[in-house]
Amino acid sequence: MKLNIGLCHFRVGETDGVSLEMDKWKIILEKLGHNVTFIAGSRGVLNNVEIIEELHYNDANNNEIVENAYVKLHSFKNDLALKDVIEKDAKSIEIKLLAIIERKAIDLIIVNNIFSLGWNLSAGIGFYNAITKSTVKCICHHHDFSWEREKYSNPTCEFINDYLETYFPPKHPRIKHIVINNIAKNELFKRRGIKSTVVPNVFDFDVEWTIDDYNADFRASFGIKNNDLIILQATRIVKRKGIELALDVVAELNARKQQLVGKKLYNNQLFTEDSKIIFLMAGLNEDDIYFNQIMNDAHKKNIEIKWINEYIDHARSQTNNKKIYSLWDAYAHCDIVTYTSLLEGWGNQFIEALVAKKIIVSYQYPVFEMDILPLNFKTVDLGNKHSIKEDGLAEVPSTTLFTAVNNLIELILNKEKYIRTVTENYEIGKHNLSLHALEILLDKIVTNEE
Repeated sequence: MKLNIGLCHFRVGETDGVSLEMDKWKIILEKLGHNVTFIAGSRGVLNNVEIIEELHYNDANNNEIVENAYVKLHSFKNDLALKDVIEKDAKSIEIKLLAIIERKAIDLIIVNNIFSLGWNLSAGIGFYNAITKSTVKCICHHHDFSWEREKYSNPTCEFINDYLETYFPPKHPRIKHIVINNIAKNELFKRRGIKSTVVPNVFDFDVEWTIDDYNADFRASFGIKNNDLIILQATRIVKRKGIELALDVVAELNARKQQLVGKKLYNNQLFTEDSKIIFLMAGLNEDDIYFNQIMNDAHKKNIEIKWINEYIDHARSQTNNKKIYSLWDAYAHCDIVTYTSLLEGWGNQFIEALVAKKIIVSYQYPVFEMDILPLNFKTVDLGNKHSIKEDGLAEVPSTTLFTAVNNLIELILNKEKYIRTVTENYEIGKHNLSLHALEILLDKIVTNEE
């Protein structure tokens, strides 16, 4: 049965993780024969989007509500005045959503994070009321929950707690729930008695990132030689990414550089005394304090570090006579990918490294340990135990680090083992985390909604 589906979030057509996952869901749902309409507060680079202005991620009115609901009640006379504004906006969202449901004959609405965080209280209330007043069925796709964020832990008013308990997420016979990992599934049931289905983040494993005419000069553009080793950190620069663990790996590899000198690498390049081990950071800096800590840590350890984010975007382009590479160009040229996060909801850059067919240095953050480790990927493993130093940065035990770098050196110097490892990882990923795997899951889930 073909359905008219509304795919909803605060924003679409952007490069945030939720928007990118929604793009994949839209592709698959349309492949399955359904009609899909985006519903959001902003359209990004897309044109065909149903807009509800109050959903905008940076809506001024909602920003004021968030400040007064979770930080300090100061812009409103009292809690009743705050509640009135929240419910007025909720009514407006409800009316607009009902109009879209009627106009587009929506059968199923898939709501991303609107019922999850409590970021936009009015949206959660408005969406719930619209769904319960119509005959539409709903799937809540939860990427995060309010109890996972410090921001939402101490509301200024008791009624905010009531809202979080009632709507984030809500219980209703026509509302089903999807989470992205098993920890979230267990926690949702423990806290709210709500059952859910795990649908992991996925990627298109049929893409091929190779060195071509456009990116052939990538290394030269950043002063990197063909026989240098590039260790890529593709994540955003925020503290939970644990980038300091990757720096420790690079420092230990540098300390044992002589084990590489005079030998052919996995890619047939001869590593010489002049060859360097380059730590390449491609992601956006979203935490200046942490960024400075990382840069200082790298310099103390004499690590050659390059931050190239101003030359990296989601797509290739020429901007102000400056050549912009895609993130996939960085993957094509790197030798090793570090994914040493301390906390993640899933692991998008891990999947990207699988697609790129690169050796991965990984840390077993909780979701990795529960959901990814059982898939039996072969990585350079930093274990699941870390401590925090006086400077606030994390470290793993020295014996774990030493063993990991031993394994890394073996892979760098053994072409057959390198290729076999990345190929096997790719095949496991394709079977479990590809668009095809998502298609099978979504077909079952949507069929159950009919």
